[in-house]
Amino acid sequence: MKLTGPLERVLRAFLADPSVPRYGYDLMKASGLPSGTLYPLLSRLQEQRLVTSAWEPAGTDSSGRPARRYYWLTDEGIETGRQELARASAARAARAARAGRAGAPGAARGARRGAARPARGGT
Repeated sequence: MKLTGPLERVLRAFLADPSVPRYGYDLMKASGLPSGTLYPLLSRLQEQRLVTSAWEPAGTDSSGRPARRYYWLTDEGIETGRQELARASAARAARAARAGRAGAPGAARGARRGAARPARGGT
């Protein structure tokens, strides 16, 4: 599984409480994704058997709104999602550590740059 930004946001929404089924609009709000990104992603996750879904039972809402389709992570989806998010977090931490070292005062890159330039001006 390639962890893209949208996928990471959806997994975080699901894993905030994996026992709670989520409907599409709820996931859109939680992830900040538009429907054109969210629903194809959910479809791919279902094909991979990481997410399952079911329509809510008829007659559960008297307001006249359309029935909702609820999605939830499978056991495999929970495990895979947690592993992928942990991997992404570790990769981010490693990149941040490298960036911190590269930008540290006296780092070789900065020292070379300053030493390689001839002095300006002069008469």
